[in-house]
Amino acid sequence: MAEYYSSFEPKGTRWFLQRLTAGFLVVVLAYHFVLLHFVNHAAEITFAGSTARMSQVGYFSTMMLFLITATFHGVNGVYNALVNQGIDGTPRAAVKWLLAVAGVMLIVQGTRVSLALTNLV
Repeated sequence: MAEYYSSFEPKGTRWFLQRLTAGFLVVVLAYHFVLLHFVNHAAEITFAGSTARMSQVGYFSTMMLFLITATFHGVNGVYNALVNQGIDGTPRAAVKWLLAVAGVMLIVQGTRVSLALTNLV
């Protein structure tokens, strides 16, 4: 029988953050789907409507938290999946830094787009 292995330390910080971000993402993703797929149908979504929503501080803050949380959750999940597959040494360090840089770039670009959709800038 195969031995169970996980790169997450049970009850460790990364383990806890992965579960915390998953819970947050489920709630915010449900909110996003209800608002943009049931309350407003796809044909009713316009650039002006997106600008109006993003100009509201609460909505903007929620979407920024969504961006940051989803990025962390995805990057952390990919990294730990690769570690679970046995990557180690120099390749592990290279992947860690590549994913970190990609995550930062994604957050920076997402922030730029979010700010462009507000009336604040």
